[in-house]
Amino acid sequence: MRNLTGRVAAVTGAASGIGRALAIALAREGMHVAISDVNEADLAETAASAARFGTRITSARVDVSERAAVHAWADAVAREHGAVHLVANNAGVALGATIEQMTYDDLEWLFGINFWGVVHGTKAFLPHLLAADEGHVVNVSSVFGLIAVPGQGAYNAAKFAVRGYTECLRQELEVENRRVSATCVHPGGVRTNIARNARNRHEAVISSEDAAKRFDEIARTTPEWAALRIVRGVQRNARRVLIGADALAIDALQRLTGTGYQALTVAAARRGLAAP
Repeated sequence: MRNLTGRVAAVTGAASGIGRALAIALAREGMHVAISDVNEADLAETAASAARFGTRITSARVDVSERAAVHAWADAVAREHGAVHLVANNAGVALGATIEQMTYDDLEWLFGINFWGVVHGTKAFLPHLLAADEGHVVNVSSVFGLIAVPGQGAYNAAKFAVRGYTECLRQELEVENRRVSATCVHPGGVRTNIARNARNRHEAVISSEDAAKRFDEIARTTPEWAALRIVRGVQRNARRVLIGADALAIDALQRLTGTGYQALTVAAARRGLAAP
């Protein structure tokens, strides 16, 4: 999919952050874009921004944790646009909690969006991509799908799962010589609202406001740059897209040290340099 003009894309979590920037970037490339989110007001702003490029933009309120809703949306997108060529499963949430602190409800909430949302989007749209006989699945993991850090056990688990799921999908598509491919995206610190919308079980140690401020201080990459990297990754059929200098550094750290990185994250957490 080097030439995106005239093709159709679907993007989840498009009300803000990477999802909004990606929807706009794809429209700028000449794609017709279907967007979804649970935040309808902000989703409408994304639709208006993407529509400036003259392609068809449709939007729908979709909770990606609800399987039936995602499948119904995928069918509606294919019906309304005539085909689907790209799906970006981007919707995500965050949870600050140690494994001891987190509740089963916390885990189910996060996995429902961060992992099952990816599964639902992939399973719902893949038949339409295969029917179009060309297409791409973009699943957003994280640098925390490359390494684990203290206080992010649920997020780590979901993002590692997204990585494994997407890499397996890519291999299976290649085994069968399909004209559909898949890319796993690993953003580092991107300036989005994910930290402000996170559940925080660390209030006794750090307030939600202070945690969000800390995130803002280390998040150096803009959503627009992240979106551009994803678009270029699709066009060159990349297996993995690392976003930000921090993502490149973390990937190199894990490759060079293997499990040795864990001692470094423990030391950093003790000094207060990582999320408690």
